[in-house]
Amino acid sequence: MNELQKMGEAQTSRPRGLRERNRESRHRRILDCATALFRARGYDAVKIEEIAEAAELSVGTIYNYYKNKGDILVAIVAMEVNDVLATGARILAAPPRDARKAVESLVVGYIDHSLTYLTKEMWRQAMAIAIAQATSPSGKVYADLDAALSQQTIDLLKRLIGMGALPRTVDAAPIGELLFNAVNNAFVTFVKDDAQSLPDLKTILRRQIRALVATLQA
Repeated sequence: MNELQKMGEAQTSRPRGLRERNRESRHRRILDCATALFRARGYDAVKIEEIAEAAELSVGTIYNYYKNKGDILVAIVAMEVNDVLATGARILAAPPRDARKAVESLVVGYIDHSLTYLTKEMWRQAMAIAIAQATSPSGKVYADLDAALSQQTIDLLKRLIGMGALPRTVDAAPIGELLFNAVNNAFVTFVKDDAQSLPDLKTILRRQIRALVATLQA
């Protein structure tokens, strides 16, 4: 949003506030209905027309918000990740003083929420969009979400260093990036394997976190 847009909103705050609330309500209704349909029948089987019908909106209104079904799916991913980031922010505000427990709290929080809105099949579709359409708006949104999660991981390590829970010799940025990349890679493997459960994934991540933190504290 540019400065002219911000000024225009300030000058018409009351009527625009109502329009924005209505817009957000429609936006959330679309995502809620799409989520339910994708989870029930699979992403490929659902048509835009069905989402519009479930949301009690016209197809044209759907296209006012999203160019295609892939954009809707990535918006659901954004809804998922924004919830996770909010949870992570609360952990950063008052992390456990034990570094291993603090990192586990953040990472396991990410994983625990990962299937709230999306199924593994939906994640696979979203990842495919992010790779195949990396320069599209949806691809860039997905990349920005990953970057935000990576930065939050780095921020936690910086917080732990400041608290004395990790040595000051630890370089938070590259270590945080490595940690997030390890978590992300484990999550991709989890999404690809329908037989792997969330407890299985959390066991793997806890083992990796335990080894990493022990190495940093050695």
